[in-house]
Amino acid sequence: MPSNNQWFENDRFWEATQPFLFSERIRQMASVQTDHILKLLDLEPGAKILDLCCGPGRHALELAQRGYVVTGVDRNEMYLQQAKDQAVEKGMKVELVKEDMRHFVRPEAFDGAMNIFTSFGYFDNAEDEIAVLKNLHSSLKPNGRLVMEMVGKEIVARIYQPRDWGEKDGAFIITEHEPIDNWTYMKNRRILIEGGKREEFEFTIRLYSAYELISILKTAGFKEINIYGDLEGAPYDHEAKRLVALARK
Repeated sequence: MPSNNQWFENDRFWEATQPFLFSERIRQMASVQTDHILKLLDLEPGAKILDLCCGPGRHALELAQRGYVVTGVDRNEMYLQQAKDQAVEKGMKVELVKEDMRHFVRPEAFDGAMNIFTSFGYFDNAEDEIAVLKNLHSSLKPNGRLVMEMVGKEIVARIYQPRDWGEKDGAFIITEHEPIDNWTYMKNRRILIEGGKREEFEFTIRLYSAYELISILKTAGFKEINIYGDLEGAPYDHEAKRLVALARK
């Protein structure tokens, strides 16, 4: 098991890798993804939605533009400021909160909640993972729904490659992947080369199978859990692209 692995608290990681994490293609996907998320949540404009781990606000801003009351939560101040600047520029109202996902809770405040883009599985301690889901459960109104979207263990095993790389504006990023602890985690080593300088980051993500995600959601109190292979609601089978869970409080 990873030891004291607090990689997600390294703000430089998020700053240095942002151009690759949130490329133009990824940003352009926000509108269509929001369509699918709203269909899963089954909410009308005016409903209150929690975007946990909202990052630079791709979906939070899209939801606000469509008339939803949005609260975006993230621990990264730089990303939150970017979201705030865009909201001001577009004349939209979005509540943005700087908080660790393990600690944010607002009892029965939201009609729906979302946690997407593999923004789960960051913690060494399984109790911390459950704490996040319990907070989400508590923050939802009765019968409120949660959408989670991540890379599934079955998918990673199917498409696994020990390394990959990318290039953007003259910068190169190389990532090495290593499944550890019997595929409980994926250990990653990411090397960024830009302007003749080299930076290296390590981060570890806990991998969830569909069965494991259902189990931990039930432990947190959720019911009526459905699993899909993408946000459009495709089956979670051998052709699944992502692991998506829709859970009701």
